[in-house]
Amino acid sequence: MTQTDQTIILFGSLQTEYKTIEAMVKIYCEDHHNTAGICDKCVDFLQYAHTRLDRCPYGEEKPTCRLCPIHCYKTDYRQLSREIMRYSGPRMLLKHPVLAIRHLIAEKRPIPDKPAANASNRHKRKQAEKH
Repeated sequence: MTQTDQTIILFGSLQTEYKTIEAMVKIYCEDHHNTAGICDKCVDFLQYAHTRLDRCPYGEEKPTCRLCPIHCYKTDYRQLSREIMRYSGPRMLLKHPVLAIRHLIAEKRPIPDKPAANASNRHKRKQAEKH
C-alpha cells in the first residue's frame, strides 16, 4: 500500500472487511502469481478496494459487496474481485477461519434500503480531522 493509503483509517467493520479482502488477495496471489509477496497487480487491487471501502456510502452498515445494490467497483476490478473471492473463499475457512465466518455472518445481515446521509468512512474521517 502507498503511504497515502496507510494514513487513511477505516473504522469498525470496514477495517475487518479490508482485512478479509487482504487475506483473500494474499491467498490468490501466492497461488496464481508465484511471487514471494503480493505482486504489483494485487497491490493495485488492494489499494482500489481500500479506497472503495473508505468511500462506501453505507459506511459501517455496508452490506457485503456481492449483495450490495450499489456497484462501486469499475468493471475490471469487479471481475478481478469475483475471481479472487471465488478462488480464495473456500480456502479462507482453513487459513483464516475467524475472518471467513465473520464474512459469512455479514452476508446474512439485512441490506439497508438507502445509505444514511454522511455515513461513509471518508465523511467520518473528515469530521474527526476537524476536531
